[in-house]
Amino acid sequence: MLNMLRNNNVVAGVLAIIRIYLGYSWITSGWGKVTGGGFDASGFIQGAVANSKGEEATVQAWWGAFLETFALPNADLFTFMVMWGEVLVGAGLIVGLFTNFAVLMGLVMNFSFLLSGTVSTNAQMVVLGMFVLVAGANAGKFGLDRYAMPYLKGLFTNKTDKKVQETVEA
Repeated sequence: MLNMLRNNNVVAGVLAIIRIYLGYSWITSGWGKVTGGGFDASGFIQGAVANSKGEEATVQAWWGAFLETFALPNADLFTFMVMWGEVLVGAGLIVGLFTNFAVLMGLVMNFSFLLSGTVSTNAQMVVLGMFVLVAGANAGKFGLDRYAMPYLKGLFTNKTDKKVQETVEA
């Protein structure tokens, strides 16, 4: 099953559809925040902190403490990271460039939102994102990764080979 997920061309096509769907979801969400001008993560963070206290808490106390002590004082940074992170993850997934890294960063955001008490589409995005992540290079086969990854591999391999050859000759 894992071999098929990582090597099959038909599966690569299905993964491309999943990848583009996820990318569209991310980029539309992020672009709305970037162009809307009114997005501020501090309200969301404050809500999650409030939901981490009391007997009916829906957010884990340790996560609420992290949000209260680190994220809230740096809300401007988190606002910027969420807005542009969503746009960049979406763009990367749509064009299939650095697919594994893009989906991993998307999963980090999904889990952060889930830990903060927001369900929405995050759970389904986690499931779909896991398929893309586990598929590895096959998920970007019908995208720019098809060209970028061999180029980068050759770029780094050639430098490594030259260093090894220089060491051997010395």
